[in-house]
Amino acid sequence: MNLAAMDPTTYDAQLTAKRIKLEQAFAQFETPSVEVFASEPAHYRMRAEFRVWHEGDDLYYYMFDKVLNDKVRCDQYLPASALINQMMAALIAELKPNHSLRHKLFQVDFLSTLSGEILVSLLYHRQLDDQWRSEAAALKARLSSQFKVNIIGRARKQKIDLDKDFVVESLQVNDKVFHYKQIENSFTQPNAKVAIKMLEWAIDVTQHSQGDLLELYCGNGNFSIALAQNFNRVLATELAKPSVDAAQYNIEVNNIDNLQIIRMSAEEFSDAMAKKRSFRRLEGIDLDSYVCNTIFVDPPRAGIDPATLELVQGYERILYISCNPDTLKDNLQQLNQTHKVTRFALFDQFPYTDHMETGVLLERR
Repeated sequence: MNLAAMDPTTYDAQLTAKRIKLEQAFAQFETPSVEVFASEPAHYRMRAEFRVWHEGDDLYYYMFDKVLNDKVRCDQYLPASALINQMMAALIAELKPNHSLRHKLFQVDFLSTLSGEILVSLLYHRQLDDQWRSEAAALKARLSSQFKVNIIGRARKQKIDLDKDFVVESLQVNDKVFHYKQIENSFTQPNAKVAIKMLEWAIDVTQHSQGDLLELYCGNGNFSIALAQNFNRVLATELAKPSVDAAQYNIEVNNIDNLQIIRMSAEEFSDAMAKKRSFRRLEGIDLDSYVCNTIFVDPPRAGIDPATLELVQGYERILYISCNPDTLKDNLQQLNQTHKVTRFALFDQFPYTDHMETGVLLERR
């Protein structure tokens, strides 16, 4: 992290530079004009992780600055949500005089929401005992007068939840509010306001769709729940069990009745669709009954594996969200042979960094 680059007065210039870089990188694909979705220039991250430094009676958060090649004290943190910044100050004031809670504490993770909930995870280089649990419960009670907070203690092979290990986020997407269970230590979109713009863009580009939707790498159902309104049915896959459990919760709380989640990897699902293997997890699910003209993919940074890429190429329309333009570009070398890019977007999830979240809609030539 380059803390010196985090200057809101330079944000517009940095975003323009990203747009130009993206346009140049993808010029060979003759993309339409890039649609740019800006972030708030400050307090945009819903989660943040800090190391904890002990110095006599003092105790403070720090991060490592790769430019300075040194740790930097962080009493406040510009990218983090206003709620995280408020909790940072309140929490450190509680921890400093409390030997049980600060003893061998080495990291604090925060997960906040636009809906006002915040989860605090305290990580230790020691085993947590009954005294820790008692002190942590008292801490939660005191902080609860100001915050909707839950606290988790973590140590090697140990996790203590005082109440629950998740928050529920509420996102206003166009004229609807969607609720999402977000579990501690699982992937969630870090920039909630840009995540809303991503959902609205995905809904827009799939309006008036025909048939059903297949989604790979669905996570907690973030996109599939919002996109269900545009399709007859949605079939989605995800491998991580905590994410699948959260997705099932989210389907129920949002009253979605046309979405089916399968716990499978993209590679396994590709084999199932190609009739290469049979899976017990697919019992009772008639894959042939789905009429999927559109496929949605939001793969990890490594991009799409060759077998899955071949599967993806078989659909009329491909909606691809990427957190890594380099692997997206690699995948487009093949997809561009049969499909053309008809929508192209830059979502600035990570201001002041080189990271770019991109979206493309491809339609068969």
